[in-house]
Amino acid sequence: MPSVFRIALPVPLPTLFDYLPPTVGEPGVGSRVLVPFGRSKAVGVVVQADVPAQVGSAKLKRVLRVLDDAPLLDPELMQSLAWAADYWLGAPGEAYANALPLLLREDKPLPETQEPIWALTIAGRSALDAGSRRGGSQALLQTLLAGPMSASGLDTALPGWRPAARRLAEAGLIERGKVMPAPGFSASAPKLSMHAEQEAAVAEVTEAFGRFQPFLLDGVTGSGKTEVYLSLIERSLAAGRQALLLVPEIGLAPQTVRRLRERLGVPVEVLHSNLAEGERARAWLRMRSGEAKVVLGTRSAVFTPLPYAGLIIVDEEHDGAYKQQEGFRYHARDLALVRARALQVPVLLGSATPSLESLANVEAGRYRALHLRSRPAATQPPRVQIIDMRAQRLEHGLSPALLHAVDETIARGEQVLVFRNRRGYAPVLLCHGCGWHAECPRCEHALTLHAAWRKLVCHHCDLQAPVPAACPACGSQDLKPQGQGTERLEEALAAHFRAVPVLRIDRETTRRRDAFEQLLGNLQQDAPAILVGTQMLAKGHDLPNLTLVAIVGVDEGLLSVDFRSGERLAQLVVQVAGRAGRARKPGRVLLQTHHPDHPLLRTLLAQGYASAAKELLAERRQTGLPPYGHQLLLRCEAHQRATVDAFLAEACAALPVVDGLQIAGPMPAPMPLRAGRQRGQLLIESASRRDLHAAARPWSMLLAQLPNARKVRWSLDVDPIDLY
Repeated sequence: MPSVFRIALPVPLPTLFDYLPPTVGEPGVGSRVLVPFGRSKAVGVVVQADVPAQVGSAKLKRVLRVLDDAPLLDPELMQSLAWAADYWLGAPGEAYANALPLLLREDKPLPETQEPIWALTIAGRSALDAGSRRGGSQALLQTLLAGPMSASGLDTALPGWRPAARRLAEAGLIERGKVMPAPGFSASAPKLSMHAEQEAAVAEVTEAFGRFQPFLLDGVTGSGKTEVYLSLIERSLAAGRQALLLVPEIGLAPQTVRRLRERLGVPVEVLHSNLAEGERARAWLRMRSGEAKVVLGTRSAVFTPLPYAGLIIVDEEHDGAYKQQEGFRYHARDLALVRARALQVPVLLGSATPSLESLANVEAGRYRALHLRSRPAATQPPRVQIIDMRAQRLEHGLSPALLHAVDETIARGEQVLVFRNRRGYAPVLLCHGCGWHAECPRCEHALTLHAAWRKLVCHHCDLQAPVPAACPACGSQDLKPQGQGTERLEEALAAHFRAVPVLRIDRETTRRRDAFEQLLGNLQQDAPAILVGTQMLAKGHDLPNLTLVAIVGVDEGLLSVDFRSGERLAQLVVQVAGRAGRARKPGRVLLQTHHPDHPLLRTLLAQGYASAAKELLAERRQTGLPPYGHQLLLRCEAHQRATVDAFLAEACAALPVVDGLQIAGPMPAPMPLRAGRQRGQLLIESASRRDLHAAARPWSMLLAQLPNARKVRWSLDVDPIDLY
């Protein structure tokens, strides 16, 4: 058999592909190559070189072209990606493709790593003098008047500048200049004095530089975790090493990168999905070359090359956003640990509400715990109170006690956060005449009323419908919204507190790039205001004049059938409560509930998150649920229920017989219809991770060959965090 290259292609197939060597060039492992695939061409990554072919050369095609002079993916990243594809049972080609920014998955030359600069033209100076531009365009012209600036410099000086740049460039008022070296940054923010717990945490992680050691930094909100991160990154830079800092949400990136640049005095690369593809590719390549030393990013940044790695930090490690829910279903926190082991560097997981998985790893001695129990900038922890909603007369879901507390806070010139983790105006539109309610025909779930849009929207499949003038069933015009979303709360609070600005922060109001930062920027720090928002406001934001947090809609988390709901509710309550009283003014937190005596709430309020988590871990241990048990979920959907049932029955029958496996299903998914497709699932559990994977690996290869496999969409999810 001839020697071939084994190549990973970005297709959802559980295999690598053999190709004959190219006529010109010799690609190394980790290099990109262009190959024929079917009737088209594809860019793949060489995984193995000079290996025996599994078929005769007559059936093999030849690599068309080598795209890289040297391998783009280094041995550590190749090793980590191979592990990830094996563990999460993903198609290897999808795993390798995930490691590359979109621009690097194409048959194009590598972009310049040095940034282009933007400068005013003569016409631009004239336009600025004439005052013919307004808003963002004028601000950009004014910023560039001082001299040419790079994209990263403009990101810091003028967030949201790119749309204005496109308009001005088309008008010939600014121009893109030649590349220049990445700008230097001078440290402008002074170091904060650290308290003893922070110094101890920094010292312990620093002592582990040069070897693998996982740490869990368990710090109450406002305890100074970010200062610990900054100090450790400084020490990593001083040693000539690179640092990776992961955050769960794009909304946290702009303020965090500003703090990093001001404090560290070095360029900080940013990687997240809202960046232009050219910027993402350049940042990735600068880290790969070692030209850049610090990268901040969301989930996908875990694939950044780190040839001079010194430290990996995962902030808000408990956050579910680190789990990819489509395609290659990896978990960025867990992959960060795998990479840290391969790179022999310490990894720091930080959270005020650590995941039960991380707490169990501390308990087992796999992670070392570090604690920050005090809030150095605050007078005292926020005072938490329960408002019993039973037998109370509510105004748009708000109790008299809550409204009175908001009134008192506003009168003192302070700010309030009313938290409701449900967007829209109302979750149900109901006819009081006959009981009809607006329902999504594709999901059989209630449509949410969005009053500002005058639309009904399905939050599961995004179907939109006009609001009917009368009931489609009985013709009555007595249609009433039931329940409250952030939009309705905003309206009610604005009507009640007319002299105070009410800002709503949810997915609808932050669709534009940088809208989140702009909304918070509109707040006057020393003036009263009311914020209404979803979990976007639950973490990472310091509002020194915010002293009251009111949490409504607690009961959904208390009554959910999802075994993770208690953990998520406890984390959410603590994270949202942590927004109150972060400066010198004392904070107060109000929880509205119809279940004031619920054991989880009582434990959480009386003894804190650590005690609540301890009780939840004990329950999980007794029931064999994660982290003491391990799960694999096969999801399946098709237009016909019979097709779903047939495929799941075939999959269940094909499952290898392994001692200790528990099988739940086949069964309909908790949401059996979504976007017009019938959904089902098969849940496999085991007390042994090794036994579960021993069964799952050969089984995953068989699934694509089942008779009904081509008639359904199916996916495997290892360690699912959502059973829906």
